[in-house]
Amino acid sequence: MMDEEYYYSKFFPLGKMPGVYRVKGVQGVELATKNLTPGLTFYGERLFDTEFGELREFSHNRSKLASSILNGLRLPDLGPDSDVLYLGASFGTTPSHVSDLLTGTGIEFALEFAPRPMRDLLHVVDKRKNMIPVLGDARFPDMYSDLVHAVDFLYCDVAQASQSELFIKNAEYFLKPKGIGFIAIKAKSISQVKKPWEVFSEQKNFLEDHGMDVFQEIDIGKYHRDHKVFVGKWY
Repeated sequence: MMDEEYYYSKFFPLGKMPGVYRVKGVQGVELATKNLTPGLTFYGERLFDTEFGELREFSHNRSKLASSILNGLRLPDLGPDSDVLYLGASFGTTPSHVSDLLTGTGIEFALEFAPRPMRDLLHVVDKRKNMIPVLGDARFPDMYSDLVHAVDFLYCDVAQASQSELFIKNAEYFLKPKGIGFIAIKAKSISQVKKPWEVFSEQKNFLEDHGMDVFQEIDIGKYHRDHKVFVGKWY
C-alpha cells in the first residue's frame, strides 16, 4: 500500500549514486530507490509517492549494498546502461534494487545456486524485464559462461570460505577492463579462529594480488556482523 502521508521534502537524490534517494523523517527508513515496477513490492518494503516518482524503501538491514551506501559508498559508474553480474542473488531483495537503477539498456544477471531461493527470485524477475535469472554455482563460472556476457559491474555476496577466489574467477570471465567489483566479505565464513581484521587484511591483499585495485573499503559490521565491503577497479 502506498504511504501518502509523507511530504516530498523528505526525499533527496543521493549525489554520485543515480537512482538512490536519502529519506528523512520516516521512521525506520533511510534509503529508497525509484521503483521500476510501480505499485509492486517484493519483501514488504514501503512505497512513497514523491516528486521524483514512486520510491521504494531500500532496507539497510536486509541489504549490504544499502548498508554500504549509508556508510559513504558512491558508485557513479553503476548507472542506467550498466550490465551487472550479481553473485548470490538469493531471494532477490538487493538484486531488485539494483534492477531499479538500470533504467536504460542495462541488464542484470542474477546468479543463485540454491533451488529454494531461486523460486522466489523467479517471481521478482518475472516482473522485471532487465533481470535474467541464472541457476549456477559461482565457483564454476565456466558452467554458465554461455548465459552471461561481459559486464561493467560485478557484485558478490556469497558467504563461504572461497568467496574471494570465486569473485576473482568471475571477474576473469566476465568483468570488463576497468569494470567495478563489489564484494561483501563475511569474516566468520572464512575463519572461525582469526580475528575479523586479520581476515579482511588477507582478503584485501588477495584481491589486489589478483587484479583488483581496491579503492574503497567499508565496515558494515554495525548492520551485518563481521562484514566488510571492498570495492575496486578491475585491470
